[in-house]
Amino acid sequence: TQHYWDEAAWLVLDSLHLPLDLDAAHWSAKLTPGEITLVTGLIRRRCLEHIPTAYLLNRAWFMGQPYYVDERVLIPRSPFAELIAQHFEPWYGTDTPPTSILDIGTGSGCLAIALAQHFPEAEIGACDISMDALSVAARNVRDYQLEDRIELYQSDLLDNLKDETGAPLRFDLIISNPPYVDPAEAEDMPQEYHHEPAMALYAPNQGLALIERMLDTASEHLSPDGYLFVEVGNGRRLIDQTWPQHRLSWIEMHNQEAALFMIAHSDLANWRG
Repeated sequence: TQHYWDEAAWLVLDSLHLPLDLDAAHWSAKLTPGEITLVTGLIRRRCLEHIPTAYLLNRAWFMGQPYYVDERVLIPRSPFAELIAQHFEPWYGTDTPPTSILDIGTGSGCLAIALAQHFPEAEIGACDISMDALSVAARNVRDYQLEDRIELYQSDLLDNLKDETGAPLRFDLIISNPPYVDPAEAEDMPQEYHHEPAMALYAPNQGLALIERMLDTASEHLSPDGYLFVEVGNGRRLIDQTWPQHRLSWIEMHNQEAALFMIAHSDLANWRG
């Protein structure tokens, strides 16, 4: 398929430090013995060990930009790209953009970086429970020279996000792509997923445990007119069955495989799962 061809081309070209849009006229160029060994070794590991190409190359692409990745973080993939590109309209307008934004579970930092680039006047916070993940995020933040725009926090969801007085830090917009996969589904996942950090994929209570914790505490960290957006994979039906009494607004996305909901601060204030 085109997908496999694109991945093979990416693996070969990137490993040889060649542009991904290399002219087809050069495809018949001969490789040196060392280059052949390098490329065939990577292909072998991709096919036999099922290691994702992004980990083999330590590079992933998100919203058209490259990011350093390794097995300490998930490979970037998120429907948030669509909302970021649209500047979260219609919830925010060009004359009323969010001035402070938080990315919960930042991983590689790609969402926080994209937010900083699309909202140049906003202060960006990004948190993760994993210090390993924060090390990767810090590397990417440095690569994009955004150290003065993005503040990284080590925090279990929102637990550690407090100012010097102990008061909760507040944001106009909070987004999160939390762990939401039911651990019972782990054995059925493609082998490639087994190379990603389990703590970033799986959550107890059929994948809902961390989402529920977020919903229980997010109102303390949102400004009065703020919104929380959460990606939940294929969990829409289960969430609607579990919390039918609450006002979650499901976002229509071009990628219908990944569900994403929004809830306003006013509705979160009375939330109790």
